[in-house]
Amino acid sequence: MFSVNVRDHFMIAHSFRGEAFGPAQRMHGATYVVDLELRRAELDADGMVADIARTTDMLRVVLGELNFRNLDEEPAFAGRNTTTEFLAKVIFDRCAARIAQGELGPHAGGLAHMRVCLHESHVAWAAYEGKLPA
Repeated sequence: MFSVNVRDHFMIAHSFRGEAFGPAQRMHGATYVVDLELRRAELDADGMVADIARTTDMLRVVLGELNFRNLDEEPAFAGRNTTTEFLAKVIFDRCAARIAQGELGPHAGGLAHMRVCLHESHVAWAAYEGKLPA
């Protein structure tokens, strides 16, 4: 399996509900470093997994929708704890939708798998991964 990875970051504010979160129930900020990994069994006609420039641009747009936002005020997240794990899935779903719409170009149809990893510090991270539609 071949893979390519691009990286970017975004900053948010949010709070959590529930005793399990202790002091994080109060408003706080987070800066996430995000790794997006795409995989495929065979390289495309140009010898690539995916166009790195297009993939970087796509990730930047998806993260721009979250960057510098208070997620507690975002209607899409009403009633949800916007944990690192939850946000990894949100970013996965948004990128998968853009890939399905052709944002990575004509050869992206061979992409099989994607992994989104959010690093919340140098010692803690969470990820979501799954298959991409054929």
